[in-house]
Amino acid sequence: MIPTTKEVQRAELHKTIWRIANDLRGSIDGWDFKTYVLGILFYRFISENLVAYINEGEREAGDPNFDYGLLSDAQATFGRQDTVAEKGFYILPSELFQNIRARAAQDENLNETLERVFANIEGSAVGSESESDLKGLFDDLDVNSSKLGSTVAKRNEKLVKLLDAIGDLPLGNFQDNTIDLFGDAYEYLMQMYASQAGKSGGEYYTPQEVSELLARITVVGKTEVNKVYDPACGSGSLLLKFAKVLGKENVRQGFFGQEINLTTYNLARINMFLHDVNYEQFDLAHGDTLTDPAHWDEEPFEAIVSNPPYSIHWDGDSNPLLISDPRFAPAGVLAPKSKADLAFTMHILSWLAINGTAAIVEFPGVLYRGGAERKIRKYLIDNNYVDTVIQLPPDLFFGTTIATCIIVLKKSKTDNSVLFIDASAEFKRTGNKNKLTEANQQHILDTFTARESVDHVAKLVSNEHIAANDYNIAVSSYVEQEDTREVVDITELNAEIARIVARQVELRTSIDEIVADLEGTK
Repeated sequence: MIPTTKEVQRAELHKTIWRIANDLRGSIDGWDFKTYVLGILFYRFISENLVAYINEGEREAGDPNFDYGLLSDAQATFGRQDTVAEKGFYILPSELFQNIRARAAQDENLNETLERVFANIEGSAVGSESESDLKGLFDDLDVNSSKLGSTVAKRNEKLVKLLDAIGDLPLGNFQDNTIDLFGDAYEYLMQMYASQAGKSGGEYYTPQEVSELLARITVVGKTEVNKVYDPACGSGSLLLKFAKVLGKENVRQGFFGQEINLTTYNLARINMFLHDVNYEQFDLAHGDTLTDPAHWDEEPFEAIVSNPPYSIHWDGDSNPLLISDPRFAPAGVLAPKSKADLAFTMHILSWLAINGTAAIVEFPGVLYRGGAERKIRKYLIDNNYVDTVIQLPPDLFFGTTIATCIIVLKKSKTDNSVLFIDASAEFKRTGNKNKLTEANQQHILDTFTARESVDHVAKLVSNEHIAANDYNIAVSSYVEQEDTREVVDITELNAEIARIVARQVELRTSIDEIVADLEGTK
């Protein structure tokens, strides 16, 4: 099959990224170095994005040869206020990526130059509606870090190489690309670094095919939603799958999320910009979702997706305010302090619209453990909130080989049953991980949509039956696995054994006769 232009572009991009990431890293740990690669990629993106935006406006206004990048800084202040209102930031011509890069090799104070440029970009939003979306975006891009080199000269040498390498990435012009190249570059970098970083990387990255499955589950039967939400959004990749599945314009009120890790929160905001989601289209908050949730006052969300951290510690019943928190109080009990999984589930349910769907990746223990977790499951089942439980294959995620599951929540179900789907065999081994192919995803989605029992694949089980089974919602408790052992015909087997025994008797008799003849000739 001849590869498409899209596949050729992506393959070339990935090959180049792999080369520069490994050539430039040196002694810096890969997971740390991603901050520099992604930060400079972001700097290039917003520079080119701004130039394209201003050039388009001026050329439409009658100046076909206008090029913002060639103006002096003094000439460029004419539309600053309007540009910040529209794009959320402003960059002077002299501070654009391409112009800084052109002078970088001759700039003995390149580290100071870049530090000033980054501060000015963030400062351009001060006092505007986009201020919170830009604030601190470059905090992790420490151009004075000793990780880059032991002296200023060595650091600047590394920075020059970074600027050149990112500048040489074949990203072309926005209008000419058949794929979202900046966004794709970001996703590839995150996946590459997560796979190298092992467990630490897995905290920040959900494989793209899992993200896409979650998004598709939550929008079955819909062509648009009011807004989407992830309470543990990591680098934002899960949220952005809705832009692919529905189209950005069909997420009417935008992308919402919260992230506790500051570095990852910055990466999520950068990810939004790199996918050309403008500042007014996303609302990401930094903080602990369980104890200090943002978006209290928001209209409930029609689509919620999440891969929250597995079995982390949280305040639980050591915080007396949480048991009366309207998110957790309905269950009458809090998730264990050592296992916050179902606390995230209750939070998500509270934020979910009446006509909404939530799809949550869960650690398998939450499906069957006793104590407080059983009581929370009882609340969810008795109130008919659990729509589907999907058993995923093992070894899908970076940093763990555990077979996780997906719990789908709805507030307006049409039956009083739960659909259990065994998708543990839905994978293809790729490299050192399992992967959900498009065909695997589609089969899971078709089974989910049909909502019917299928031998060895799916089982529709009444809530009463689940209650009688002590509120155990593990898929293996309801979907019987196919017995792939060879069927044995006992009658035929006994006949074969009898034949073997008879033959043994014949052989022994023959051997005895031969021995007797030999002894008689002595």
